Amino acid sequence: KRFSLDGGESLVPMIDVMLEDGARLGLKEVVIGMAHRGRLNVLCNILQKSPDQIFSEFEGPDDAQGYQNRGDVKYHQGFSSDFVTTEGHQVHLSLAFNPSHLEAVDPVVVGRVRAKEDRFDDPERGRVVPLLIHGDAAFAGQGVVMETLNLSALPGYNVGGTVHIVLNNQVGFTTDPEESRSSIYCTAAAQMLDIPVFHVNGDDPEACVHVMKLAIQYRQEFKSDVVIDLVCFRRYGHNEADEPTFTQPKMYELIKAHPTVRQIYADQLVAQGRITRQEADQIRQDVMKELQEAHARVKEHSALKEPSAMEGLWKTFRGGADKDITQPDTAVPRERLSKLLEHLATVPEDFHPHPKIATFLERRRAMARGDQLLDWSAGEALAYASLLTDGLNVRLTGQDTHRGTFSHRHAVLHDVKTGGTYVPLEHLARAQGTIHLYNSPLSELGCLGFEYGYSLDCPDCLVVWEAQFGDFANGAQVIIDQFIVAAERKWRRLSGITLLLPHGYEGQGPEHSSARLERFLQLCADDNIQVCYPTTPAQIFHVLRRQLVRAARKPLVVMSPKSLLRRPEAISPLEDLAAGRFHRVLPDQANLDPAKVDRVLLCSGKVYFDLAAERARRVEERVAIVRVEQLYPDPREELQAELERFSAAREVRWVQEEPKNMGAWQYIFPLLQELASSRANAPRVSFIGRGAAASPATGFHEAHELEQHKIVEEALSRVTNG
Repeated sequence: KRFSLDGGESLVPMIDVMLEDGARLGLKEVVIGMAHRGRLNVLCNILQKSPDQIFSEFEGPDDAQGYQNRGDVKYHQGFSSDFVTTEGHQVHLSLAFNPSHLEAVDPVVVGRVRAKEDRFDDPERGRVVPLLIHGDAAFAGQGVVMETLNLSALPGYNVGGTVHIVLNNQVGFTTDPEESRSSIYCTAAAQMLDIPVFHVNGDDPEACVHVMKLAIQYRQEFKSDVVIDLVCFRRYGHNEADEPTFTQPKMYELIKAHPTVRQIYADQLVAQGRITRQEADQIRQDVMKELQEAHARVKEHSALKEPSAMEGLWKTFRGGADKDITQPDTAVPRERLSKLLEHLATVPEDFHPHPKIATFLERRRAMARGDQLLDWSAGEALAYASLLTDGLNVRLTGQDTHRGTFSHRHAVLHDVKTGGTYVPLEHLARAQGTIHLYNSPLSELGCLGFEYGYSLDCPDCLVVWEAQFGDFANGAQVIIDQFIVAAERKWRRLSGITLLLPHGYEGQGPEHSSARLERFLQLCADDNIQVCYPTTPAQIFHVLRRQLVRAARKPLVVMSPKSLLRRPEAISPLEDLAAGRFHRVLPDQANLDPAKVDRVLLCSGKVYFDLAAERARRVEERVAIVRVEQLYPDPREELQAELERFSAAREVRWVQEEPKNMGAWQYIFPLLQELASSRANAPRVSFIGRGAAASPATGFHEAHELEQHKIVEEALSRVTNG
């Protein structure tokens, strides 16, 4: 099936003139985002994708064997090319890949443009322009449109304006306007901004071109969004296999009798004496002949090609299987770490920090001297600082990210007397990478989409998006499902985006406990992402550095802490950062005799410290506690080594805070069962945690404490039967 442009053909000359006039105004590159309608037409007529290749995608591959579980339909694929104007200017075009979730690509496109502008060091923001092509029902109905518009003038997200074209079919799939919006115009959402909105008749190509000339000039002059409502129609159904008269019989009776835009414009030109009827007919015949010949060639021999990827900026990076990726040494010399901590603890003499911040900075100076062990905040900050002084860039955004939701980060310091700010990460060395630190607006879908887009065009930048609480990522699930976890298999596109999702059960209720670890693990396959649950400052330091130090680029999902930010046991000496790398599994830290251990507790995250504290209180020497710090790709070899180390153990218990139907249990049980059953005296694998539940956590602190006590008690209770 296809989603034709019939009825909205004026879109093509509009884009053409945007490129022609834009190039005269300094335009060098355009990133285009659009869903289905007209996509193939834009690919063929604007991006010059050959008809042979397009027809080949309809025909499919000669051998389907190589395309199992990968690839995407033709109208989701991206494409790039160089457009040469009539005056010889070259404009690079990128049509972004996208899923069927209408408008989800909007913030991705804008994020890509921001990355390009930052890379080009283009403060004027005139070289790269995002072009978003919307449907009328989607523009009015999808909240991500409003989120993307809201980003337009914010410091961390401003790109100098987006050109929006709304292909106004005056109908959704089968839904009339009076059922799809409460406003007169489908573009009403754009009125939240002080920007021009043009409404133009799609049957008048010259009026459409004139409006686009105004729009691109306005964008380049005022660096602002601009919206064009292209009022047209949809000649066929939602796609050409659909029957629109089922639901819009009167409308399609009118459309059937209505001439095409080509016919209307040809008649106008003939009446004006600008072209003859024969010339108009010949143009149509020549185009149809070219398309028919291309189709015939494809019928004889498929011209299907893989989507272009791993070119330009991405030539030195790779994806692929985890077993083929070298695990790098991410250590940094101790002396350098101490100096970086000193810089992070230093403010100008005339700066007046809050008294509690002054204490915070003094603790950091003590850590730099080695008088105090590192807390989580210091480990994370040193990861950023060491990357920056390696000449790499870091972009960290999210709700309240400057300070940190839990007041641990304090990356941006505020003068209590003047209100001025100071960012220690900007003052580490004369020559250093750029730190981009921004508090985001209170939204997730648009913001995460933006950061994902940024990561696509900045592989040498650590791009980090932080959720205020981990389950706030629920609001960005489309970006996670359709882009982050699937892009390598669908479109052969890599990303190193990192998600920090605060997770842990401290009695704060169902909305502030779980980052929905189970959802991410359910999405894991084909070595597509990394899911980690680090428990020490050294571990977060190494895993963040790993994102840039190695040549591989994979999204990283971090279950980051809340109470562990200040827990006295969650500390690391500088030496742990100055040596080694990220450990997928942390062995038991106690000095146990393996021959006496009859139970191995495996766990991830905060619950480890509860278990370790209770074991120490009981002076229990028959229970080993092993932390799984990376859940995917699974640490099979490391787990096998720990189980072999405690080969006398009769039990392996997986302990988690989450309910049984959540967390890691259902994901990790088959692996543990496989590893355990490979031994001669196979230990029994069992679960310890909260019972299956519809809600992630209780809303009462006392109930939480009771549940937590039961988990720890059951984990360390003695075996009553052989």
